[in-house]
Amino acid sequence: MDRTLSSASSRAAQEYRVNRQVQVLFLYASVVLTWGSTWAAIPFQFGVVATEVSVAYRFGLAALLLYTYALLSRRRIRIPANTIGFVLLQGTLLFSLNYLLMYYATERITSGLVAVIFSSIVLFNAVNERLFFKTRIDGRLAIAGLLGLSGITMIFWPEVAILSLEDQTVAGIALSLSGTLVASFGNMTAVINTRRELPVIAVNAHAMAWSALLSFIIASLLGREFNFSMQPGYIISLVYLAVFGSAIAFGCYLALIRRIGAARAAYSSVLFPVVALVISTFIEGYRWTVIAAIGIMLTLAGNWLILRSKAEHRKQ
Repeated sequence: MDRTLSSASSRAAQEYRVNRQVQVLFLYASVVLTWGSTWAAIPFQFGVVATEVSVAYRFGLAALLLYTYALLSRRRIRIPANTIGFVLLQGTLLFSLNYLLMYYATERITSGLVAVIFSSIVLFNAVNERLFFKTRIDGRLAIAGLLGLSGITMIFWPEVAILSLEDQTVAGIALSLSGTLVASFGNMTAVINTRRELPVIAVNAHAMAWSALLSFIIASLLGREFNFSMQPGYIISLVYLAVFGSAIAFGCYLALIRRIGAARAAYSSVLFPVVALVISTFIEGYRWTVIAAIGIMLTLAGNWLILRSKAEHRKQ
């Protein structure tokens, strides 16, 4: 009898671990594929509408969608009063300032170079988790981070090789690094909110609504024009960025942080440009080089190490 119960318990535990791993892989793939494809949509946001206003539109629409979804599905949207501060802080850092800085950077330097710099969020998150939460820095995480950074650098080597410290390049690099650091701090606030077991939909809805309002305030202080572009490219890209790149992707990303931690979840950023290049291969005729192919293999090796490391950690 005891053996039967023990065997059943063992099978149940094994099934639970497998289900958890499947959930992690699904969330990871969703984040990578969605945010990887947004690289092609962001450039359509530049030109007619001010950057600050476009960011406000993006997250305002995303917040509206989340509130509507919560209402229709009867999900809890209220959060305790003593948690509002960190929810608003998450909106400020992760949804407003982060995106403003990265949009500014993309206007000054190539998106490939921005991708190389932003992938350093893996290391930023590892260090910040250590500083704020005393989380041990896994040696394999550091190795995976170096593999990813090396791979991304090789993929975009033509853009890195011609790097010049003239014109807008220095400003673009500084903005990219600042945006990456702000995003990492935003990830830390997300960790706090997830540890408080706040509902993801409610947190994202309130945080995005606040980030939209804050972006409008920044636009007003900077004297930007409040207008809208009726160009199909702008409207389609805005809807895609709001629905898939914000409302859905951030839900998956925060759920991923809850399961594997901010440092490992951030490693998904290493694969964003890879997805963008695959899309570019079919749409724009991107030609692969030997160096780029080696870079792809390095980034995939880093991802395998990240996910394998977490799987082994759960077995212990």
